[in-house]
Amino acid sequence: MAIEVRRMRAGDLGRVMEIAGSLRHAPHWPESAYMAAMDPENTPRRISLVVEDCGTAVGFVVASLVPPEAELETIAVAVEAQRRGLGGMLLEALLVELRGKQVGEVSLEVRATNDAALRLYRGLGFVESGRRAGYYADPEEDAVLMRLLMNTAG
Repeated sequence: MAIEVRRMRAGDLGRVMEIAGSLRHAPHWPESAYMAAMDPENTPRRISLVVEDCGTAVGFVVASLVPPEAELETIAVAVEAQRRGLGGMLLEALLVELRGKQVGEVSLEVRATNDAALRLYRGLGFVESGRRAGYYADPEEDAVLMRLLMNTAG
């Protein structure tokens, strides 16, 4: 089983769109948004990674950077690849990249009922920093705001 986390490439877009489209609570961005996430000249700068299993992308993560801060914009793992620790692998690889970019704080928002994501984020040291009441629709629910303070010292 060859699992690898790497930078997202244009050739991944079809699979990334397929994964996002198959997950009800994943953002359904247009292809142009993912293209922008891969463009090093785009503002804000973004880091976009995929996790590959035997040569096929099975998950992805995108974060925006405005050092010393970053925001986790989306993370998704294909249904058939969930519960294997791949989301954690993606997030850990992202955090390594962010530390290298002198990011000291990462923020995110997540549905209040997304227990698996909340466990993952808490396990990596994220703490709740607030809530946005009724932020999500279909169904309506609160967003839990979370943040992680990172040590960027060498």
